[in-house]
Amino acid sequence: MAGTSVGADDYALARVPDHARYSWWSVATQRFGQISALSQFLLGATLGFGMSFWSAFWALTLGAVILELVAILIGVIGTREGLQTSVIARWTGFGQAGSSLIGLAIGISLIGWFGIQSAVSAAGLSQLIGVLPTWGWSLVFGLAVTLVVLRGFHSMAWVAYVTVPAFLLLVGWSIISELSDHSLGSLVSAAPAGPHLSLLEGTTLVAGGFIVGAVITPDMTRYNRTVGDVVKQTVLGITLGEYVIGLVGVLLAHAIGSANVVTIVTSSVGWVGTLVIILGTIKINDWNLYSSGLGVVNFIGTVFGRHVNRAAVTLVVGVLGSVLAAGGILDKFTEFLIVLGVAFPPIAGIMVAEYFVVKRWRPDLEASRASGTLPPTAPTWVPATIVIWIGAALIGKYVTWGLPSINSLVVGFLAYVVAGKLGLIRGLGTSRTMDSETAGVNAVPATN
Repeated sequence: MAGTSVGADDYALARVPDHARYSWWSVATQRFGQISALSQFLLGATLGFGMSFWSAFWALTLGAVILELVAILIGVIGTREGLQTSVIARWTGFGQAGSSLIGLAIGISLIGWFGIQSAVSAAGLSQLIGVLPTWGWSLVFGLAVTLVVLRGFHSMAWVAYVTVPAFLLLVGWSIISELSDHSLGSLVSAAPAGPHLSLLEGTTLVAGGFIVGAVITPDMTRYNRTVGDVVKQTVLGITLGEYVIGLVGVLLAHAIGSANVVTIVTSSVGWVGTLVIILGTIKINDWNLYSSGLGVVNFIGTVFGRHVNRAAVTLVVGVLGSVLAAGGILDKFTEFLIVLGVAFPPIAGIMVAEYFVVKRWRPDLEASRASGTLPPTAPTWVPATIVIWIGAALIGKYVTWGLPSINSLVVGFLAYVVAGKLGLIRGLGTSRTMDSETAGVNAVPATN
């Protein structure tokens, strides 16, 4: 049973009821906060270091379209069912055991993102303030964000209301300070200072840079009230995040001739740069940690049959992520993006194919939705799905034609649809669903 002494459990294994949902603007603020982060500057700067402005523009455009399509489709599932990603996966092709693998994969990946964000912040603060070594700042910020996430969605919403506008204002100041000595025309036409990146490589970096965020969209959209809200917040948040932050990163990379986001954002702006780092870390890292905790809670629930408190798991994961940040995970940033770009899209492709096309287990979800409970049983394994997931990821990794992220996503979707039409999508074993009545204990209701 969920405990109530640590923090909000936030319907970790249950449907979010109507009374606990939020206005689209409240959720959209957090969605934009996820994308308008320091990592997006790092991505934009990486593109600008290896691409011309217009090549980077098209890479960002193609990447944004991919992310929006994935986020909207899988986000609609989250809104309709009111469930987090890895729980939905039980009835969208993966089964009970398969969903535990997804929960574990999401948990591990987002611990990595948590470490990346903390390391970016720590490097800047160590450079600007000193006092603590870089690893010390990594621990301080990781633990500070952990305290915010302990209280759940409600607390994170209020943090976003403050940090998103403040971050944009301070970033605007730092950008104007840096670009005031450069001609916009010359920056747009400037040749990149680093090794060449192709359009395919750039698009893969963009799509891979937020593909886990797109796949775990139900963690956020389960708090939306309508499908229309999902579309509005996704188009607004991803489009503005990619273009506003990403293209500015490209221009700054051309101006300074460096892909170092900390140097770019904090150069010549002193304490403003420190605040930018603080705000940029908090408003993205809270969601990295939040969704990581949800994935781990589902993993423990399905594998060990126990509903552990989400906030308690968050505390453990937050400490682990902080240690990873102190250990220098940022050094593997680019390789990390490329791996994510092919490993996670098939998850979304399979879930969308099952929910909207094959519908093998969708009646189970619909039958239980009216009562606000979970279906009483789920398939334990769906062998065909595991084969499709692995095969699609390998195709995305090793097939050189086209975009790896799109390749793996489309192959996962189409292969599942074909397997469904051929009657190959069958569960192996049946697992009883844990009583979810206690899963919403200690959740904080919405107050808009």
